[in-house]
Amino acid sequence: MSVLTESDVRSALARVLDPEIRKPITELGMVKGITLGDANSVHVDIYLTTAGCPLRTEITERVTKAVADVAGVGAISVELDVMNDTQRTELRKSLRGDSAEPVIPFAQPGSLTRVYAVASGKGGVGKSSVTVNLAAALAARGLSVGVLDADIYGHSIPRMLGTDAKPTQVERMIMPPVAHDIKMISIAQFTQGNTPVVWRGPMLHRALQQFLADVFWGDLDILLLDLPPGTGDIAISVAQLIPSAEILVVTTPQQAAAEVAERAGAIALQTRQRIAGVVENMSWLELPDGTRMDVFGEGGGQTVSDRLTKAVGAKVPLLGQIPLDPAVREAGDAGTPIVLSAPNSAAAIALKDIADKLAVRQRGLAGMSLGINTVRNM
Repeated sequence: MSVLTESDVRSALARVLDPEIRKPITELGMVKGITLGDANSVHVDIYLTTAGCPLRTEITERVTKAVADVAGVGAISVELDVMNDTQRTELRKSLRGDSAEPVIPFAQPGSLTRVYAVASGKGGVGKSSVTVNLAAALAARGLSVGVLDADIYGHSIPRMLGTDAKPTQVERMIMPPVAHDIKMISIAQFTQGNTPVVWRGPMLHRALQQFLADVFWGDLDILLLDLPPGTGDIAISVAQLIPSAEILVVTTPQQAAAEVAERAGAIALQTRQRIAGVVENMSWLELPDGTRMDVFGEGGGQTVSDRLTKAVGAKVPLLGQIPLDPAVREAGDAGTPIVLSAPNSAAAIALKDIADKLAVRQRGLAGMSLGINTVRNM
């Protein structure tokens, strides 16, 4: 029998990621101790961040599986403990620094995260469906993706991502649940049942600020914000809190909807935000005989693209047209976006094509100070 060492076990545990924080448990100080026994038996003590950690079973399974992969290991047992206040404080400092007040990481000059605020002029155009499917498609490409359900009154993201998980709180730091490899936060996770949220402007602003600053998003490649319809308080707050956020306008082919969507995009003229592009949803219905029925008319997306291009003086592309498909609604109700449940469907292909266009716009250093002194000493 080969000689098993504590170093072997610890190396295996270094490959175990915390399900919420997405960092190795060895880096997070979650490994309390490792005890080796007879016949290469292994006992591992693990710290949970909170006593009510909803993912204790998953953590136990991940630890057990990782240790079982070590050559020559015998019986495995895992015991869970809970961090004390001092340990939680150290964890928070290691993740967020020692700032007295939480800051919005996406608003900092060094942020490399692309933030897309998904907007629409009116409700019923499928904005939330577009948001979750773009998020799922981007995550499937291997990107680190987050979704913030900023539609406080009409929140729907948790259902569409198929989770009712509640966030875990470590001191004042909120760990967002993960579904389909997407980190997400919504006011729905803090209310009972289907209780309506009855708030006015200042409360909405504060909620959005907390979701951006208090939630530990980690190192995201892309953050998608599902905005409420129109150009109200939340849209203004987003511009104030994350000036670098880019607007993604969703419309239908209907000219009346396009006119309203144009207003949602034109808010960029006042907030000085960039418009990433226009997405036309429910563009046509594909019939069994191969023909298309223009249920909501045609041309709305291109109209919005052309008018916004003229208004802002820069190219605002029509990123794609998504056909009307009942399977999109069914997938959303079932909690698995259609880009994952039916990836070869026409709607999924169109959505993935739009995601590809957003994904290839790599995180970059544009607009960032490199700290280089260009003054020559004479």
